[in-house]
Amino acid sequence: MLVLTRKKGEGIIIGDDIEIQIVDIRGSAVRIGLNAPQDKKIYRQEVYQKIQQENREATRWKAADLDSLLAIEKTVIKETE
Repeated sequence: MLVLTRKKGEGIIIGDDIEIQIVDIRGSAVRIGLNAPQDKKIYRQEVYQKIQQENREATRWKAADLDSLLAIEKTVIKETE
C-alpha cells in the first residue's frame, strides 16, 4: 500500500484521468474531492464491500432452491400441454 501525506488543497493523480484532492480537514475527518470520468464507478469502501457480499450470496445455490425451480418448470410444462 502506498501511503502519502497531503495537506488541504493538495491532491493526487491516478493514471491520466483521476484526480483526488484534499478539500477539508476537521479533527479526524478528511473531506476529499474526486474528479474522474463518468464511466468510472466510485464507491465508498463500506458500500463496495456490501455489494461484493451480496453478489457472493446471490451466486450460492442450495439444492432446495434448485428443486423448487425444477418443480415450477414441471408445473409450467404440464399447464402448456
